[in-house]
Amino acid sequence: MGERAEAYRVQLRGLKDWEPFLKKHSGLPGPRANLELVAAVVEEGDADRLWRLSASRDEFLALCGTAGLGRIALLEPETVMTWLRELSSDPRWRVREGVAIALQRLGRESMPKLMAEMRVWSRGDWYVQRAVIAGLCEPALLKNNRDVVEVLATLDQITRGLSLAAPSDRRNDGFQVLRQALGYGWSVAAAAAPQNAKPYLEKWIRSQDKDVAWVMKANLGKSRIEDLAKTLVSPAPKAKPAAKAKPKPKPKAAPRRKPTKRR
Repeated sequence: MGERAEAYRVQLRGLKDWEPFLKKHSGLPGPRANLELVAAVVEEGDADRLWRLSASRDEFLALCGTAGLGRIALLEPETVMTWLRELSSDPRWRVREGVAIALQRLGRESMPKLMAEMRVWSRGDWYVQRAVIAGLCEPALLKNNRDVVEVLATLDQITRGLSLAAPSDRRNDGFQVLRQALGYGWSVAAAAAPQNAKPYLEKWIRSQDKDVAWVMKANLGKSRIEDLAKTLVSPAPKAKPAAKAKPKPKPKAAPRRKPTKRR
């Protein structure tokens, strides 16, 4: 944790009511929320405060509380995971990011517990599946090859579901959010276990599905798997349709001979 986050932790310890301070230093409205302050709340907040913040209508307060619930997930697993799953479909994207932070925190505490939960979540809707990818595809968590192998299998399952989506589903915001997550998740997992990932990537780069093709192109362009991308067998080029045979020109009629004049 950086110096700025540590300084926020000290300030929070001296406050009884955190909400005015959090709103003042949230960085919102703006392009970037104050993630150092979020990190301080995650470490300093007690369970009651985190639950209360996670249910706030204020986006930054909800982000802070949601992210912090990952720290107490092992103490209250059933209630915390049920609530995090509900928040994974929150219309506020920063709250959904809070869910990802919480899941990653749980993974740092107990990767087996996170993997067990994500097996269940991976059968959820588009938003829930997106949370699975955001929670698992974090380089700091992918240190054990067995975990990476399971993450790759999970990505394969989710990608298969993406490819089978109906045209009407593809216009859904949840589908687009999931598509974006797959657009980086594969490369994170592949960087952790290139040889395990290679067969999956070679299979999916041959897909004729336009969204899967976009996902693969986005991942193969990441510098983290640049060397692996060079070794992949490129999909065979599409055969060009056979050119239509040109009709043979009709033979020209022989010119009429002029009649000879009789003398």
